[in-house]
Amino acid sequence: MLNCAKFFELLTSEGTDFYCGVPDSLLKSFCACLQDNVTSNKNFITVNEGAAIGLAAGVYLATNKSALVYMQNSGVGNAVNPLTSLADPKVYGIPMLLLIKQGEITLELLKTLGIPYEVLPQEFVDAEAAIKKAFEFMHSSKAPYALVVRKDTFEPYEALRQNTMPSPYSLTREEAIQIILKITSTINHPVFVSTTGMASRELYESRIKMGQKGDSDFLTVGSMGHASSIALGIALHAPHRTVFCIDGDGAMLMHMGALATIAESCVTNLKHIVINNGAHDSVGGQPTCGFKVDFRKTAKACGYQKTWLATTKEELIKAMEEFITAKDLGLLEIRVKKGARKDLGRPKTSPAENKIKLMQYLKN
Repeated sequence: MLNCAKFFELLTSEGTDFYCGVPDSLLKSFCACLQDNVTSNKNFITVNEGAAIGLAAGVYLATNKSALVYMQNSGVGNAVNPLTSLADPKVYGIPMLLLIKQGEITLELLKTLGIPYEVLPQEFVDAEAAIKKAFEFMHSSKAPYALVVRKDTFEPYEALRQNTMPSPYSLTREEAIQIILKITSTINHPVFVSTTGMASRELYESRIKMGQKGDSDFLTVGSMGHASSIALGIALHAPHRTVFCIDGDGAMLMHMGALATIAESCVTNLKHIVINNGAHDSVGGQPTCGFKVDFRKTAKACGYQKTWLATTKEELIKAMEEFITAKDLGLLEIRVKKGARKDLGRPKTSPAENKIKLMQYLKN
């Protein structure tokens, strides 16, 4: 396996001094290494991968240096637009090094985009050769190059600093979800759309723990940042249902423009909840700017009529009682501490089975 610190030294030796992107579980050790060795103004966790490509392009224009952009395999979708226009050698020709977790279609997608790549070797000598090859290409071709990361490429990085910061909040996300489920059990036939990652897993297990069926739940897989738009689509065409969207701070930041679309729709049966722990909890706990952004003011500026904030169990119960009865479009922000149970399971049903059950529930 490849040592993160030595990999970082290889990048530094080639002149890389700026990093940006969206963290992934396979890259959490590398991201932790960056936090320990790179100042905050040289390592930006961006709201989405497309923004990271733009940031890297700006860095190159100002410094003539290639930045490194790290991302999840699904994040390539967010990056396609600027990669095929802004960075493309036939347009501006902006070199940058992409560090991407390998997914099922990652290699084929890179081929389609015309981006040369190499699967990052686990051995140091081979990794050194791969990095040199990448930088030689970027310097000569003025174009992006990708290093694709497979499972178990990096050694665990011990100093996972982002997981040791104390939280000012006592409520957990799972506790918040269980309170939400308990209070909304009085509503006739509600629908839930939960964002990807831990929130969906905790919603699924909370249903089991509370003896409730999950036929009314859409557990979003991937599609980070789009749960609220999915919920909007359901709410518009099922006006007799109350549709709850359980969002996350990282997901909302990724596609925050959806707030404007939701407000423009004038739906009143959509209840938007953002559970904010200030972290990308599902992929390693790397920080977001969730605690620095005022989601409630942003929602109001987009057209939401009412907002609530809860930071304790008591505040959440009180806020939920007002939230579920409000006739106007509103947003409830719940601030919680990061982290999840180590024995947290995964849904036993497939995404396709989840879809069929929800569609049948909506039909009936």
